[in-house]
Parts: sequence; structure tokens; C-alpha cells
Amino acid sequence: MKKSTTLAAAVGALIACSTAGVLAADYPTKPVRMLVGFAPGGGTDSTARPIAQKLSEALGQQVIVDNRPGAAGNIATEITAHAAPDGYTILMATIASLAINPSLYGNLPFDPEKDLAPVIQAVDSTNILSLHPSVPANSVKELIALAKQKPLNYGSSGVGGTGHLAGELFNVMAGTKMSHVPYKGGGPAMIDLVAGNIQLVFATAASAVPQIKAGRIKGLAVTTAKRSGLMPDLPTISEAGLKGFDANNWYGIVVPAKTPRPIINRLNAEVAKILHMPEIKTFLFNQGLDVAPGTPEQFGAYIKSERAKWAKVVKAAGAKAN
Repeated sequence: MKKSTTLAAAVGALIACSTAGVLAADYPTKPVRMLVGFAPGGGTDSTARPIAQKLSEALGQQVIVDNRPGAAGNIATEITAHAAPDGYTILMATIASLAINPSLYGNLPFDPEKDLAPVIQAVDSTNILSLHPSVPANSVKELIALAKQKPLNYGSSGVGGTGHLAGELFNVMAGTKMSHVPYKGGGPAMIDLVAGNIQLVFATAASAVPQIKAGRIKGLAVTTAKRSGLMPDLPTISEAGLKGFDANNWYGIVVPAKTPRPIINRLNAEVAKILHMPEIKTFLFNQGLDVAPGTPEQFGAYIKSERAKWAKVVKAAGAKAN
């Protein structure tokens, strides 16, 4: 009886592997949906669109970008987590949905570790501490002094995004109490910053740099540990007064758990090729994004380490989403 059970299990596993191989060989036979959890115009969307265009060419099927903004990426992530694990729903995920939100939200309708499978990290992103010109501060130290004297607010692409948590980390380290104003994406937050409806944003370079160069806003510093090659004259926040400050942003592709490994491997290989294309690297660099492809295992390990890091920040800040 035991031998027959073992044999049946082995045959089942062999059939499953064969089926997965057939699926991967035929994949894709119809359009693929790439979900983005933020509005058009922000860093996540700016990363997804050129990759989707090139991936369409590589796969021979259209890869359609589907923006589902809201809840710091949770809406798009939930859709992906509950989609069929067949490679036709993929997510351009962010640090928010995979590493920050599990600590920030009390009861997520998905488990990013169990319900999603990593495919590839796409980019690392620099955020820029950006102010409306009317704010009388031209350095990080001046901003800290001002924030201790009067109420200031800062916008972000939503509760749980790096822009939000960078602000909370800033408050904790600087002893300030700036108020957070969430939006459904970096694009809408930047529009309100340019209009003067909010005072500052820890913005993605993709949305901040064009406005800084146009003189509509001013950039004080970058949030990462190293300066940005895109704007090398801007100091890091750590250099400018808050030693040890580091809020790195990143995006990467994930799929529903139980997606056949051959399909994950195909997507990984194709996206890695795309990220190494000179025109894509240049385009992303001009958005303040550094390509960072690797294996699914490397991306999974990075997500796990980032989840632990930001859990500590959320706890120290006492931050909770509604």
C-alpha cells in the first residue's frame, strides 16, 4: 500500500512537471496584464510602461499596463494574489506592498510572502526631499528648524509607500511632527506640490527631477545612503544633517504563488534582457532609477530583509494605516 501511494505521488509529480513544461513552452497564448498599484505619472508607472512595451515584443503577445491605484498598492497586490497562477497576471510591485504594508496594515486581505512568488527585482529608486518654493528652507537643517517652529505637511503616493515612511523616519530621527497627506500616486502628489497645496514630498526622482529643473519646486537632498548620479549636486539627507538616514525605494515583478517555475524563469530571463538594453537603462536612469536584475531567489531574500527593516521603522514611528 505504501509503495503504491509513493508511486502515485511520484507519477503525480511527474505529470505536474510535464504540464508546467507544456504551459511554459506555449506561454503566452494571449495578452498578459501587468498591474500597477499607483496612478499614471509616478515612478512605478514610469518603470512598468517601457518594460511592458519591450516584454510585449519579446513574448509575442501584448503586455497591458493596468493601473489600479489605492491603499499604497494593496488593491493591485490583492488582485494579483488572488489571480490564477498561470502567468497572465503579473504585478509591478513596490517596497510598499511587499515590505512595508504587512507591518503598517493590521489585516491585509493577502499574505505577500505566501500568496505571491518573486520573479525579478527591476530597479532601485532614489527619492528626493522636494519642497514648494514658498517654504522658507534651503537645507535639511533649515527644514528641521522650521518644522519644529510651525506645522508642516508632506504628501506621498499613499499610506505605506517609501515616501510616507521616509517622512515618518524623518520625524523620528529629527524630532519633528510633520503631517502626512496620502494620494493615490506620485503623480497627483506632485501636482499638488507644484500648486502649493502641500509643502513637501519625499518624491521619486521620476516625478521630482523635471519639476526641479523647471524651477517649479526645489530639491534639498536624496533619501538614499549614496548620492544620485542623476542629480550629483544634491547631498544625501544623512550628509545634510540626519546621519544614518536611508530610505531606498525599489520595484520588482511578482506573480501569484504556484505559478509554474518555467513561466517564472521565462519572465525572469526576458525582463533581465530588457533591463540590460542600453536604451532602457538610459531611460530608467533619467528617471532616477538604477536597474537591479537578479534571480527570483535573490529578489525573495531581499524582500524578506526589507520587510524586517521597515517593520522596525513602522514600530518606532507608531505608524498605522486606517
